[in-house]
Parts: sequence; structure tokens; C-alpha cells
Amino acid sequence: MKQGALIYDKESGRYDIRFGLDDYKGGLHCGECFDVFAGGKWKPTRIEMSTGQEWYLVGIKTDVLDGLRVRVHNR
Repeated sequence: MKQGALIYDKESGRYDIRFGLDDYKGGLHCGECFDVFAGGKWKPTRIEMSTGQEWYLVGIKTDVLDGLRVRVHNR
């Protein structure tokens, strides 16, 4: 597992995961799965875009995605 933080990339219009100063996942697409640390525990989720063109995490109640602690499985 690799841990990082969600960040919004204005150039691509997508969220990405930042693992370090110069280490990024490379952009997230709708349906991509990962875990988010919320409520003191890791919860599985996936990123999606609403019909209003807003990004959200399935099953996670928050309006602010930037900075959320996440982890992905190494592949």
C-alpha cells in the first residue's frame, strides 16, 4: 500500500494523489478505487463525477476532497 493525499490538478481538471514532493499517481479517473482515512479508520471508496461536474467520493460525506489522506494498493 502506498499512502498520500488527494490534490486537485487544475491543468487536467482531475484529482490526483500526491505521495511526496515530486511523486504523484498521475491523475484519477471516474471509478478508480482507493481507501480514505475518515472517522479514525480506513474506508474503501471510489471517485466519481456528478452530473453537475463535481468530483465526489462514494460513501464519504464531505464537500472538501483536497488534502484527504488516502492509500492505494501497489500494482
